[in-house]
Formats: sequence, C-alpha cells, structure tokens
Amino acid sequence: MPTPTAAMRPDSLAARLDLADPDFAARLCLRLSAAELRLRATAGDAPHPLVAEWSRYLIEAGGKRLRPLLVLLAAEFATAGPDRATADRVLDAAVLVELVHVASLHHDDVMDGARSRHGVPSAPARWGNRTAVHLGDRLLVRAGRLAADLGPEVVRLQGEAAERLVRGQLRELTGPLDGESALGHHLAVIADKTGSLIALALRIGAELVGAPRPVARALAQYGEQLGLVFQLSDDLLDFASEPGESGKDAGIDLAVGVRTLPMLLALGEDGPRAAELRSLLERGPLADERDRRRAAELLRRSSAEARARELLHGHATEARDALAALPDIPARAALADLVGLVEHRSA
Repeated sequence: MPTPTAAMRPDSLAARLDLADPDFAARLCLRLSAAELRLRATAGDAPHPLVAEWSRYLIEAGGKRLRPLLVLLAAEFATAGPDRATADRVLDAAVLVELVHVASLHHDDVMDGARSRHGVPSAPARWGNRTAVHLGDRLLVRAGRLAADLGPEVVRLQGEAAERLVRGQLRELTGPLDGESALGHHLAVIADKTGSLIALALRIGAELVGAPRPVARALAQYGEQLGLVFQLSDDLLDFASEPGESGKDAGIDLAVGVRTLPMLLALGEDGPRAAELRSLLERGPLADERDRRRAAELLRRSSAEARARELLHGHATEARDALAALPDIPARAALADLVGLVEHRSA
C-alpha cells in the first residue's frame, strides 16, 4: 500500500492491509484520506468555536477507521465504475458511519465511567458527562443530516442499525431473559451493538453504487460476522493486553461489571478458582484494584482464554466463508485480510 498521506490515520486498519494490486491500493489510500478530511471538517463545522474544538477532539482522539474503510471496500463491488457524484456520496456515507460509531463510543464512556479512550483522556474525563453526552448527540445529528441527503434507503438502513444499537445496549443493561443462556445473551448483545454498525457500513456502500443484490447480501453477512469477531477480540483485550498497547483502561470491563466472553466461560467452569471468581463478580463492579487484579489472575489461570479464542476463530471463519459469494476482485482479498487483522489485533 502507498505511504499514507497526512490525512489518513497511521493507526487505521487500512494502513496494515496487505494489498497486492497497486492501482487498487493507491485508489483506496486516496479515498480514505479524502474521507478522513471530510470527517474532520464535518465534525468541526460548528458556529461556536468551542463546540467545534470539542467535536474535533472526539474525532481526532483516535480510531481504526474500520467503518469508513468498509464503506469504501463495499463500493468497489459496483457493476460499473461510479461517476464523480456517486463517489462523492460514498465519501459522505463513510463519514456518516464513523460519526455514528464515535458518538456511540463516547456515550459508552459516559455509562462506563471510562477515563481514557485510545490512550487519551475521554470526553467525560475532560469535560464531564453532560457535555460528553451532548457532543455525542451532536455527531448523531450530523450523521442524520448526511443520511437524509443520501436518500430514503440510506435513512432506512441507518434507522434499522440505530434501533439495533439501542436494543443491544438495553439488553446489556437488563441481562438475559428467563431461560436464555448468558453466552447466547452476550452474543446477541454484541451482534446488535457492534455487528449492526459494521454491517451498516457495507450495506450503505453497496447500496450507493448499485451492487447486485446477492453481493449486497453477502457483504451484510460478512459484516455481521466481522462485528462479532471485532467485539469478541475486544473482550480478550481487557485482560490479555497491557493498557498502553490496547488503548483501553486496564480492567475496565471488570471495573464496571461488564460480563465479557472470557468471564462468562470462566464462570461456567468447575473448581475452587471458578467459585472464587463467581464470589468476586457477584459483588458487582469491582471498584477495588486488588479485587480486579485477583479476578484477572483467576481468568488467566482458567481455560477461558483458549476457549474464547476458539469461538472467536469460528466467527472469523464464517466471515471468510461469506466472501465466497463475492466476485474475485482486490476488494474481496482486502476483506479477507481484514478478518485476520481484527481477529488477532492487540489494540
């Protein structure tokens, strides 16, 4: 891939893709750079200079720019080369999905009490919860305006994804239903919270370039599975990586009482270590650092990590399998490579 321009984030997943086709690599790099510039301009477009500064902070704080990348890759499956107007609309779609994603992250930081995001102070830590919520809401409003300009089908797709996102958040708060397994509940929550937005990026990209329906369907299936891969790998980061490497607050999932995949698997084991872990987690969020350290140690000494990685790999395989229905073009190879990057990421 060509050397990224200043506008393309060096920490993006796209910068790590192994792209064999030089023309495709150059085109993708330029489009990602253009999307990044448009994203920053859209977020910072506010009459009040302080609001503009705060909004730019949310965007520039960090991010892998996975969703804009997926919009652009999906747009490669057009039956004919897109004209300039369509290409411009695709850039707006790339901005739209990232605005929704960033807004949801900062709302999560408010609910979780997270002090950092991507290694820098979170919006709630800098300006308080009320300001952080309003800034996230502002990004959602900007995304809605972009969707309206892109047409009713894009509005419908965004609305469906937003409904799933909220449903997933509410299901996470309420816990499993009677008779529902904790693991099944967890997978359903992350499918709604993460899979919905990742699939949305691919669906909008395909929609705007008029990709054939079977192609659009395969891209959506891939996106749903990639969303599971992304979140399940994130579950492992809470105790399997150093905070400076992962960009997460160390033990944040334990601190706020979120039951991640390794926790759920470890709790299902027998023996004294599992019993001690259950005793710790039944207290709720682990505010005491010593309790978090002990819980993390018990998790590492269980078989939960190995079993979690096995489940993660299964969803990665399903994501790759969905690509079989797509034409053999460089974008398909990039999507396949992306699965491996997400599955084995350390940040």
